[in-house]
Amino acid sequence: MSRRHLSLPTRWLMTDERMGEGLWRALERLPRGGGVVFRHHDTPPADRRALFARVLRVARRRDLLLVRAGATAMRGEMGVHGRRGRGLVTWPAHHRAEAMRGAAAGARLLFVSPLFATRSHPGARAASRAAAAGIARGLPVVAIALGGMTERRFRAVAALGFAGYAGIDCWLSGPDAPRLSPSSPSTIARAARSTIPCRGRSAGNAAR
Repeated sequence: MSRRHLSLPTRWLMTDERMGEGLWRALERLPRGGGVVFRHHDTPPADRRALFARVLRVARRRDLLLVRAGATAMRGEMGVHGRRGRGLVTWPAHHRAEAMRGAAAGARLLFVSPLFATRSHPGARAASRAAAAGIARGLPVVAIALGGMTERRFRAVAALGFAGYAGIDCWLSGPDAPRLSPSSPSTIARAARSTIPCRGRSAGNAAR
């Protein structure tokens, strides 16, 4: 995995409606300079825009990089998830073919999942560590571990090539929720300035 990407956030929050008001607690627990993938796919459009604007205010205050999932652009977004777009492009990767599609679409960061059992996808089988490590191997991307992750579990898989991890529950509660030193505020500025031009139609809503 390319070392040139390691200035990107290494701790990420994936949002959705199940968080409720816990969203705000999770945003405050995420280390400064971290990243947020704003999903909330089932929220009505007007409410979704209003919620995104509130999250954006927190992101600016805490130097968080805010990426939008879904087809509708949001004012102030710093990147997109699962499709081609401007700013930082991130992509879900449940298997090698999906990882390769993301890299071809200009993704700089892949969320590799699931590494562990997770409430977000009940019944989904976790990948073996060897299989998970191979999903993004050799691609010019940063690999972020997703699925049942905690700081302790990340330490157990970091040597496989993962630069960081993402989650939901780990930022809401748990005894090993991280208390990390602040990331450089310039992380946001660098990623926001880096744009990948749109090349035709969306490569597809690869993950929700």
